[in-house]
Amino acid sequence: MNTIVGTYECKVDAKGRLLMPAPLKKQLASSLQDGFVLKRSVFQPCLELYPMEEWNLMMQKINKLNRFVKKNNDFIRRFTAGVKVVEIDALGRLLVPKDLVAFSGISKDVVFSSAVNIVEIWDKDLYEKSISGEDMDFADLAEEVMGNINDDDNGIS
Repeated sequence: MNTIVGTYECKVDAKGRLLMPAPLKKQLASSLQDGFVLKRSVFQPCLELYPMEEWNLMMQKINKLNRFVKKNNDFIRRFTAGVKVVEIDALGRLLVPKDLVAFSGISKDVVFSSAVNIVEIWDKDLYEKSISGEDMDFADLAEEVMGNINDDDNGIS
């Protein structure tokens, strides 16, 4: 698993193309040849950009679900709704299909935000709202999610 780092801003052009920020493109260089999968986020009004290698790992997990269980089938359908295979062109641009632009509310200013092994693509205003903490206290969330994890013997998280 490759860890992607950083938050980057760019603008979308009239055709729905995003110029991949150079530092992000450099981190994803090993994935440029294989391409990417772009999909709707499950929890947020943003898009998720999976390097093909990461997408294939996710599909291996999903492929283990029993398709004769209705909830599993419904999940697979919803999870893969709007999924597109995309490439970064020679000029470093990513074309976002119109249906995914509409889903994510992308209008003018865009944020690429690393999310461990994938990249979230947000409309800048929606991104700022999502991290502003209006809906939650981040300290409480951090304690709830990470408070009981101690993989190391060093006493630090």
